[in-house]
Amino acid sequence: MLKTVTINNTLLSVLRINNIYPVRYAHHMCKILVVGGGTGGCTMAAKLSRKFDKAPNHVIVVEPSEVHYYQPLYTLIGGGIKNFDASKRSMKDVLPVKAQWFKEEVISFEPNENKVTISNGDIVQYEHMIVAMGLQLYWDKLPGLLEGLKNSESQVCSIYGPDTVSKVFDKIKNTNEGNAIFTFPNTPVKCPGAPQKIAYLSEDYWRRKNKRNKVNVVYNTSLPVIFGVKKYADALWEVCNRRNIKVNLQTNLIEIRPDKKEAVFQNLAKPENKYTVQYSMIHVTPPMGAPEILKKHTMLTNEAGFLDVNPQTLQHTKFKNIYGLGDCTNSPNSKTMAAIASQSKVLYKNILSNIAGKKMKHAYNGYASCPLVTAPGKCILAEFDYKLQPQESFPVNQSKELYSMYLLKKYFFPFLYWHLMLKGYWNGPEMFRKIFSLIKKKDAISGAMKQ
Repeated sequence: MLKTVTINNTLLSVLRINNIYPVRYAHHMCKILVVGGGTGGCTMAAKLSRKFDKAPNHVIVVEPSEVHYYQPLYTLIGGGIKNFDASKRSMKDVLPVKAQWFKEEVISFEPNENKVTISNGDIVQYEHMIVAMGLQLYWDKLPGLLEGLKNSESQVCSIYGPDTVSKVFDKIKNTNEGNAIFTFPNTPVKCPGAPQKIAYLSEDYWRRKNKRNKVNVVYNTSLPVIFGVKKYADALWEVCNRRNIKVNLQTNLIEIRPDKKEAVFQNLAKPENKYTVQYSMIHVTPPMGAPEILKKHTMLTNEAGFLDVNPQTLQHTKFKNIYGLGDCTNSPNSKTMAAIASQSKVLYKNILSNIAGKKMKHAYNGYASCPLVTAPGKCILAEFDYKLQPQESFPVNQSKELYSMYLLKKYFFPFLYWHLMLKGYWNGPEMFRKIFSLIKKKDAISGAMKQ
């Protein structure tokens, strides 16, 4: 058994440049390497480790975190509806037992040699690699944000971090008057509906506590629309107008001055226009982007640093034994858990076809879902594809604020996530759509026959 020793990555680089090797590093072999232990990584590892489970013909997962988070629950935690502990599990408990887990980071990709180097210095050789690294949160790219989050008096908060989400509801409760501002950055965002969902939950809380007439609720989004799909955008505009939530489009937060409780915004339609607003509370969605390690390996990525894959097959455009899914890829779908569920079905079948030397026939259509909670007990379940066309699963108008959809969001989806999806048994709601479609056709035929 080779002993592994973790040393500082900078020191490791210096030693290698000078041909000094103080530690003997191990060389590992696997059938499938999965980089990332988030939603996509766990799901694919579970699916594939049932088929490839004997070393070296097995699955290796490289993931440095000890804790796995169900991030779609963060909105409800921030709104005071769910407890933070409900959103987390130990990583060792969610990764499949038949997969080998290295609690390390990938520090170098060498796709021409089918190998990666991980942070303890070991090399992992693979036949096929799945990159599922998610989005990186760049808190430091917004001046004043880190300072504001650390200052308990600044009233700066965010549901997007596991170490920040539990503090959001306290900030909401401490707001009694003035401007309450919610922001959407000028970058890709995981769960794009979340920045306005927390605004709706906050507004509802202030209304129930008889504070609403003194609190001015503002949603500033860098996007030119409130939501990308018109059907749901129309419904959300109706919600905002009815509840007097002011929405400013193409408005990007560029600086926070927490000592003065000031926020600086830029009009993206007229970039020369910048203005400062006083706030009583500000909820910030931080800038996000591709992981830094991917950005450094330009042979794998597009210009923005995202893994360059075919948006239908999810196979890398250059390296045919590399695949991607989830938020770190350049596929133009909305970055949600539901998208990963649908992607995982396509990717699993395509990888097996590729391994067998067959043509990959399965295609991902861009399906994504966003349960837009507008208040406790109310939810608009948005479902759509690459073309931003509704692709709804249930025989109801899902642009309505429905209690049934709220129950799915609060109870069913977390159960589905922990017990089905992470175990590789959930491929999205396509089956439900087919069942309801058949029922609808049957009713239509029955009705026609009666006439």
